[in-house]
Amino acid sequence: MRQNPSFTLADVAEIRRIVDADPWATIVSHGPDGLVASHYVVLLDDDHDDLTIVGHVGRPDDLIHGLGERELLVVFQGPHGYISPGWYGDVQSVPTWNYTAVHLAGIPEILGDEENLAVLDRLVDRFEGRMPEPRRMWERPNEPAFVTRLAGGTVGFRLTPTRVVAKRKLSQNKPAETVETVIAELEGDGPYAQPALAAEMRRAQQARTGAVR
Repeated sequence: MRQNPSFTLADVAEIRRIVDADPWATIVSHGPDGLVASHYVVLLDDDHDDLTIVGHVGRPDDLIHGLGERELLVVFQGPHGYISPGWYGDVQSVPTWNYTAVHLAGIPEILGDEENLAVLDRLVDRFEGRMPEPRRMWERPNEPAFVTRLAGGTVGFRLTPTRVVAKRKLSQNKPAETVETVIAELEGDGPYAQPALAAEMRRAQQARTGAVR
């Protein structure tokens, strides 16, 4: 991802927030047959306060990616959306796309069976916990043998990135009044309304002006 000083995101806490909020990731590697990409949910590692992540792939994706042997690129995409040039007022401008993205790269560590199960358990709890009647991984009608068998079809990993590139392109290069207009359009009811992106832009504006997050 090409970096631009105006849009660079280097705050680890902010990067962690983005990863935690949008954990659906694209995993990319380069093997003997060229580039390959997979899509999985990846979580921050509870045992670290840096950008270490944990996740799993289904077999045979572990072999396709050479898991544990070569570098992985894990891409997280935050809120994003179309920005109309009409929102900039009567000035020369072209359409663009605002977005937040995080790239974490490194060679992952393969998890043992017990730790992989713990990660899978946490993954289920993370999303089922919001349901009115959560279906936990080890609860009936699931039997332990069923859970263990399914877990055996996955390979867990932990990745402490050796390269991090994070970008927050949210109209920071525009005047404050223009940013406010864009936010208002995104919060509205037009065809390109995107409240989540508006909230992200508001957060970036507050960070620029030193306002409390």
